[in-house]
Amino acid sequence: MFDNVGLFVDTISAGLLLTVEATVGGIVIATVLSFAFGLAMLSRWRVVRALARVYVEIWRGTSEVVQLMWIYFVLPVLVGYQIVPLAAGIAVLGLNFGAYGAEIVRGAVQSVPRAQYEGAVALSLTPRQRMLRVILPQALVEMVPPFNNLFIQLLKGSSLLTIITVHEMTYQAREVLIDRFISQAATIWTIVLLFYLALAVLITAGMRLLERWAAALVGRPVAPRRTVRALFRRDRVEQR
Repeated sequence: MFDNVGLFVDTISAGLLLTVEATVGGIVIATVLSFAFGLAMLSRWRVVRALARVYVEIWRGTSEVVQLMWIYFVLPVLVGYQIVPLAAGIAVLGLNFGAYGAEIVRGAVQSVPRAQYEGAVALSLTPRQRMLRVILPQALVEMVPPFNNLFIQLLKGSSLLTIITVHEMTYQAREVLIDRFISQAATIWTIVLLFYLALAVLITAGMRLLERWAAALVGRPVAPRRTVRALFRRDRVEQR
């Protein structure tokens, strides 16, 4: 069962760079769009809010697979220019998850206590200064955990790029599986699973550091994680 593990790891890892490129590219685009459209949904102008809402509902409410097919197969027919598969995949990941991220940004900004707005107004800060110096730093602390989940989902969504022949990890695994080693499917897909798990752990570690930095920025220490044992001990104390 484990005779060809080394070969499987080498073959699958050949697609690791493309998986990372798709994930990082998608995260960058999704983050920019999240802030742009999340803040646009809070605009004082109704037209801006409406346009932002249209973007969010279209990309959040349609299938990611269909979006990928449309960008890669339909859009080139309309514009007369063939899109590189990886670029099409990154665009879809960014646009799709940016729509979800926009709701995260909107909700986090709206969760900042009203007193913070009033205090900023009392200090005669301009709307831009209020947002950049008072509101966003506090909202960022609330955004990081859901963005962590969003980025992990984006990482897993990068496997869909195998549909348009991007040679990322899932594509590599499928090729080696179909080619010669159909009987060792369990081993091959377990290796792919572990690769994705390792990348997800790296994303979580990075976002955890970002969460600590954001909390320190506004003087809000991150509460230490409590183990299950500690929680049971606290419950027993409270019962007494």
